[in-house]
Amino acid sequence: MVKIVNSVVLSFIPIFVAVDAIANIPIFLSLVENCSKKQKRKIISDAVKTATSVAVIFICLGKWVFSLLGVTVPDFQIAGGLLLFVLSARLLFPGAQKDGLTSMHDRDIGVFPLGTPLITGPAVLTTTLMMVNSFGVLATLIALIINMFIVWISLFKADVIMKFIGPSGTRAFSKIMYILLAAIAVMMVRNGITGALLR
Repeated sequence: MVKIVNSVVLSFIPIFVAVDAIANIPIFLSLVENCSKKQKRKIISDAVKTATSVAVIFICLGKWVFSLLGVTVPDFQIAGGLLLFVLSARLLFPGAQKDGLTSMHDRDIGVFPLGTPLITGPAVLTTTLMMVNSFGVLATLIALIINMFIVWISLFKADVIMKFIGPSGTRAFSKIMYILLAAIAVMMVRNGITGALLR
């Protein structure tokens, strides 16, 4: 039991960093600016369902696809780490935020762009698969579901959170998350190189 709890906690942290729920709040608010409360609830529901479904499917089928392609765990650690580092570095620089899709106003914005790729994007998919390799499917799924619950709460209470921390606080929090994501990416590359050399 203690081992499962530790695995869930260790899986939760990288996924939390990759999801970056707080950074999505301003994007969400801009997307639903002219929507009614009922429409907002539907968009939130669609977004969380889509984000969770995409991540769960990737967790279940990702390793099978990689084995089919002959991709090893160290290969994926190195490639995934490099991808995460590039994504986090890109997001750290001004003018390169992930709100490039905020101009899209569509009835399906809960599915795209909010559910994917804003909530569950390349960073989340890469991180979840790495957590499966490190801590197992069960711990990763539990950690993912907890994170998606946090996303649901943060979107449902988006107005309150924005009033409390403000736009500057949101940006500062996001920058910290991106730096942590870059550090996790470096760790993944290091583990991948070590694993490849020990084979």
